[in-house]
Amino acid sequence: MKYTTDDRQYHIALRQGDVGEYVILPGDPKRCEKIAQFFDNPVKIADNREYVTYTGYIEGTKVSVTSTGIGGPSAAIALEELVKVGAKTFIRVGTCGGMDINVKGGDVVVATGAIRAEGTSREYAPIEFPAVANLEVINALVQAAKNLGYSYHAGVVQCKDSFYGQHSPETMPVANELTNKWEAWKRLGCLASEMESAALFIVASYLKVKIGSVFLTVANQEREKAGLENPVVHDTESAIKTAIEAIKILKG
Repeated sequence: MKYTTDDRQYHIALRQGDVGEYVILPGDPKRCEKIAQFFDNPVKIADNREYVTYTGYIEGTKVSVTSTGIGGPSAAIALEELVKVGAKTFIRVGTCGGMDINVKGGDVVVATGAIRAEGTSREYAPIEFPAVANLEVINALVQAAKNLGYSYHAGVVQCKDSFYGQHSPETMPVANELTNKWEAWKRLGCLASEMESAALFIVASYLKVKIGSVFLTVANQEREKAGLENPVVHDTESAIKTAIEAIKILKG
């Protein structure tokens, strides 16, 4: 079924050729302009709903940035439609909350896989199928963080649908379930919590495209509970620069 009267994608309002092979995926539309400043000759291509897109160049290679909004459903829509207009490699850039006690505010986290504690991915794949990032993209992000001298961690992240279910689980009707699972994720070495990667990794597996995720750690509620230093950092520039450097590595 065709949802538009022209050849633009229904949600992201992009046509074939509007984006490069490499696309950075922030959640916040306002972050797109900041990311585009790292491109050569960036141009704003589309602005529809939560989806803002800029396209430019990195060392002569056409690249884009498209915001996805918050959560799995809107992120999955963005990924599906971006693939239809020619994108092939994706890096989610966002924020996360630390879970492992060693992950501090300001640290960079590279996701190798994501716990599917959300709903979107279940409409693509059975729960037994793992949500994993592409190995080439993981390696490029890790190398990029090393090249830039950032404090980084690579491992599994938890992906959920309820922000306040993480931060105020005791207020929820399913408080015990949320708390018990959170403790399980911690014991299993989960690094951090965020809201989009599980859906993105599963959709990318289905569509046979490459994807990875890199995050700025805003803070760590477990460090606060333990009475440890808990810096709060909101500037995502380190995660953005890691993604830009990773694209340079990937494109060779």
